[in-house]
This record gives sequence, structure tokens and C-alpha cells, in this order.
Amino acid sequence: MSKALSKETDGEEDDDADLDPAFRLPAGTRNYITPGGHARILAEVDHLLRVERPQLVGVVQWAAANGDRSENADYIYGKRRLREIDRRIRFLTKRLDLAEVVDPAGRQGTEQVFFGATVTIADKDGGEQTYHIVGVDETDFARGRISWVSPLARALLKARAGDSVRFQSPAGAREVEVLAVAYVAIED
Repeated sequence: MSKALSKETDGEEDDDADLDPAFRLPAGTRNYITPGGHARILAEVDHLLRVERPQLVGVVQWAAANGDRSENADYIYGKRRLREIDRRIRFLTKRLDLAEVVDPAGRQGTEQVFFGATVTIADKDGGEQTYHIVGVDETDFARGRISWVSPLARALLKARAGDSVRFQSPAGAREVEVLAVAYVAIED
């Protein structure tokens, strides 16, 4: 294959390539995120840049000064960890560049389900569950936070209390009824 036709990179691999599909953004969309999620990402980037990376650079410099780098575990591990930190910073920075902060509290009085809604649903067996529709970087199913790009959230969008919606879950097609829609600040 001709070099002119091959893709050249500068060592930066696609940061989304090994990302779970549930955390990938649909092509051409904004990265909707709540104010709390945005603050957590900013805090992580700040911690990586101001604390972890400078400490690790010091360890790598010390290890490099010890001589033979080929068998120097501190040096080898430190360089590898620096690459991981730099990759995470790049990933988070890209996410922040695409971020569109949406405050759920600003939707008070809205009866339909949109990003940031807290939705209570019931399945056909009467089991109730409450979910917060959040950004892909805030997803935490154990805490009831589902991504706005998940099948359930997409089915719920624009629904109102009393509506029934169908969606494809991992266990197959399901139908749930929307019991309540609210817009409240999401607690950590």
C-alpha cells in the first residue's frame, strides 16, 4: 500500500476506540452534561494536571538519573503511567470541548421527559424504578443514572406521565409506563 494512501498518526490513538459503546457519543452530537457532571470532569482534569502528573514526572526524572533505563522498573512504569494520564487528559478535554451543560432545574414546569429529567416508571409487573437521564460521562446504573443515548432514555424522551413506552432492553422488548416526571438537582 502506498504511503500516500495510508493513515499517518502522530502517536495519538483514537481515545474513543476502546470505549464501551454505551459511553460513546452519537456522531455529530453535543455532549450533554449536567452541571454536577461537568464540575466532576473539570476536577478530574485539574487533579491530573496539578497533582498526579507533576508527582509522576518527578519520579521519572529521579529514575532516569539512576542510570540504565532498560531495567529500571520505576522509569518504565512511570513513563507508561504518564502516557495513561496524558491520554485521559486528552479524552476528558475533548469531552469538555463538546460539552453542553444543561441544568435540569431550568426545566421546572415541563411535563415531558427531556435531558436531566428524573423519571419514575413501572413495568407490567408493577415494579417501580426511578431514573435520572444524564450525560454519557455521568452514567451510573447502580445510582439510577442512565445515559440520554441509552435505549430506555431514548424511548422515554418526550413522554409524559401516564404514557406507555416500548424499548429494546438486553432481555428483549419491554413496555413500561411513565408514572412521574420531575426536574430536580441530582445529588452526588
